Amino acid sequence: MSGFAHQTGQEDGPPTLPPFGLADGVAGIAGAYAVLTALYHRDARGGAGQVIDLALLEPLLGILGPGPTVYDQLGIVAGRHGNRSPNNAPRNAYVTRDGRWVAISASATSIAARVMRLVGRADLVEKPWFASAGERSRRAEVLDGAVQKWIAARDLEDVLTAFEDAGAACAPIYDVEQLVNDPHVQARDTITTVDDEDLGPLKMQNLIFRLGDTPGAIRWPGRRLGQDNEAVYASLGVDEERLAELRAKGVV
Repeated sequence: MSGFAHQTGQEDGPPTLPPFGLADGVAGIAGAYAVLTALYHRDARGGAGQVIDLALLEPLLGILGPGPTVYDQLGIVAGRHGNRSPNNAPRNAYVTRDGRWVAISASATSIAARVMRLVGRADLVEKPWFASAGERSRRAEVLDGAVQKWIAARDLEDVLTAFEDAGAACAPIYDVEQLVNDPHVQARDTITTVDDEDLGPLKMQNLIFRLGDTPGAIRWPGRRLGQDNEAVYASLGVDEERLAELRAKGVV
């Protein structure tokens, strides 16, 4: 409903759904922000408690860009562009000689110029249209062709090294095995290890962000069903005897 699927996929292909709960994740982050805002209103501004009205639609729609405004003012319905962007070029996924994929996004003209000089097409940088991101996007076939030809003649490590030396944005497209073994991911502890009571050491995503003074930590990867019932119900004034009665009746 948000328009995400309509804009995702190849131009001549069907709308494409994300292979995970994208709307759920975005709404979860938005919900946490909404809770913090309500708490700030209560604690810092002397406000009362309030209801938070949050659905899956609005958070995902909110990060999709100015589509409704563009439609309202210009009548344009955004479509699918594959890995390309209607706003800049080169931007795509390219395959290396050893069968790996890399992603490039040259939104700034300076980065686009570095990319094209690196792949041996400095002549395109001198064209009058090159300084305009929109004009570059309209010539994406020319730019992509040059970039893909250069990358296809080299292995992944050579491509990444050359782009890094040139100061041009390029990143490998990882599967999960490559992700967990990446030196940067390991140095950042982006995938961390948590002890699980049933499974032992368990790898999972670490915190999304860490604060300087209170960096936070993962207490557990997940609790068993009803594992904390005693503590939760006790906080509500339900003693052990009453809880046992509720269990016997199948209420808990």
